[in-house]
Amino acid sequence: MIYEGKAITVKEIEGGIAQLNFDLQGESVNKFNKLTIEELRAATDKLKAAKGLQGLVVTSSKDCFIVGADITEFTSLFAGPEEELVANNLMANQIFSDIEDLPFPSVTAINGIALGGGFEMCLATDYRVLSTAAKVGLPEVKLGIFPGFGGTVRLPRLIGADNAIEWICGGKEYRPADALKFGAVDAVVDPAKLFDAAVALIKQCNEGKVDYKARREEKTSALKLNAMESMMTFETAKGFVAGQAGPNYPSPVEAIKVMQKHAGMKRDKAVEVEAKGFAKMAKTSVSASLVGLFLNDQELKKKAKTLEPMAAEVKLAAVLGAGIMGGGVAYQSALKGTPIVMKDINPAGIELGLNEAKKLLVKQVERKKLDAGKMADVLNRITPTLNYGDFKGVDLVVEAVVENPKVKDIVLREVEDQVREDTIVTTNTSTISVNLLAKNLKRPENFCGMHFFNPVHMMPLVEVIRGEKTSEKAIATTVAYAKAMGKTPVVVNDCPGFLVNRILFPYFGGFIGLVRDGADFQAVDKVMERFGWPMGPAYLLDVVGMDTGKHAGDVMADGFPDRMKYDRKTAIDVMFEAGRYGQKTNKGFYQYELDKKGKQKKVADASSYELLKPVVEGQKEFTNEEIIERMMIPLCIETVRCLEDGIVDTAAEADMGLIFGIGFPPFRGGALRYIDSIGLAEFCAMADKYADLGALYHPTAGMREMAAAGKKFFG
Repeated sequence: MIYEGKAITVKEIEGGIAQLNFDLQGESVNKFNKLTIEELRAATDKLKAAKGLQGLVVTSSKDCFIVGADITEFTSLFAGPEEELVANNLMANQIFSDIEDLPFPSVTAINGIALGGGFEMCLATDYRVLSTAAKVGLPEVKLGIFPGFGGTVRLPRLIGADNAIEWICGGKEYRPADALKFGAVDAVVDPAKLFDAAVALIKQCNEGKVDYKARREEKTSALKLNAMESMMTFETAKGFVAGQAGPNYPSPVEAIKVMQKHAGMKRDKAVEVEAKGFAKMAKTSVSASLVGLFLNDQELKKKAKTLEPMAAEVKLAAVLGAGIMGGGVAYQSALKGTPIVMKDINPAGIELGLNEAKKLLVKQVERKKLDAGKMADVLNRITPTLNYGDFKGVDLVVEAVVENPKVKDIVLREVEDQVREDTIVTTNTSTISVNLLAKNLKRPENFCGMHFFNPVHMMPLVEVIRGEKTSEKAIATTVAYAKAMGKTPVVVNDCPGFLVNRILFPYFGGFIGLVRDGADFQAVDKVMERFGWPMGPAYLLDVVGMDTGKHAGDVMADGFPDRMKYDRKTAIDVMFEAGRYGQKTNKGFYQYELDKKGKQKKVADASSYELLKPVVEGQKEFTNEEIIERMMIPLCIETVRCLEDGIVDTAAEADMGLIFGIGFPPFRGGALRYIDSIGLAEFCAMADKYADLGALYHPTAGMREMAAAGKKFFG
């Protein structure tokens, strides 16, 4: 044994060839944490000092190769001074460069996922052999940074600047055929042949059949671009990528700037440029938010995993009420492998639901995500029916009929009589109390909410709503089914609007107040879209539907009259009474026309302003800052209230609910992380400026206590 540690071992295997193997003890995956980096340094030193070695094969004993850096260490690491970050990256880069400079050829045998720092490790060796079961990529831009272990240096010198820009700025994972086509790997083989193929390549190098020294020279030299080629490549890419990424995500463009800056340098100088650029991005609020978002997501997954032992297996599901929503649920369940019965009371509903599923599947085929055979398989997992004949075999039911408590009560009691005693029954309500709907059920312990967001196939969140009598088994089974559907479940307690809608309507309250005081709704939309929302509040109301907004708003008003009940007509009331429901009627705040692709596009409609005149009481001009504050303060305070009221257990779940449920700007991390970025004391002072606007703008006592103690919601 040449070296033996807790994450890495090195041994000589045959003919002077060494094997460096990654196998991080106590973990299911390999990752570059502090221990692994330290051991890689020690192992590399042993390799440099060893006598008689003729080559190195790098392997992994895990199913994956290396998933990347240990992101749980990022928060404390990125909090340090920029100079420390630069030094840390240069220290790690020296190890990778020492591997690249070993006095014998090296090959990485990539058996599974190699992402981020894991793929940068692969790039440090002379050659890469990839298993047909593996994937590779550099996804760092998704965390607001870019590769920092030499990825921006080695990849462009290996596959060309244009291709490297695509890999690094897109952050995609690449399958074997694509990785080979780009030249990022040198061979693709069956998993069983992977190690032997890597050893064979080492032998070819030593026999002179493959010139590894020429490859190494290419990787460690300046890019082969003249001044004009360099300018054309990088300047064109900067403009295109800036348009794709938008102004709120700086790291992709910064990565191009860094690659451009070090294009004419040799490796050792180039990695210094990369380290400085990396540290600059690591210190941004965008990176802090996106890293926090990743960690929140991991926390949710861990929490869901703790419920797994209590969950019953869902081998067959059912959805009650076809239509667009029911069809979406059926499609998503069937697509992810769980057969589903789709029931409606009339053939027209069944047809609508099946057409929705077919439409979504056709799009998948057109995008080459599915072929015709797999499309048929998915459709075969959906069983349409007008009766309860197949329901005895159903493990979980999703009720998705109209948002009316009386209708839901009838349907839920009816289905409870048709299923087994252990079947979990859920309701896809967005506003109606789960406790109210449970009152007339025989087995309320088997009942909970399962709130999907529209459109089901696109929105990642599912709210799993716990009633007073809901059992842990019901929650666990529903969470497991949501995960099996590819969704992110967040468990919340029952209250009007649950988590997401309860928080959304104070945001709409901020919008209503701005319109009342004279703000132009189009100007508000533009400001909030620049802030990072996918659509402004007026446009969002048009998409949700004014009838839905009016109904949900009335539920919120009854539940929280102190801050969500209005003593005068609002902009939403005006649009609703005029029958302008938004996209569904082609008129709301905006007018909707079909574009060349047959999609609805919004256009300005002067008649909206005439309609709104009776509810406009002021003529004030608002600054962008005032608009943002008046929109965001109510949303943020209500998020805190949900946390304090125990509607949601953790700050992570609250923020993830907003990001996945209503498109809260991910680069801002969520409402609670947004408050943290401002500072609680500063946020309370900002809210106090608007105290006369009512209770929506009044921070809670708990917020003021946290502010006085200098506390944060995260860390």
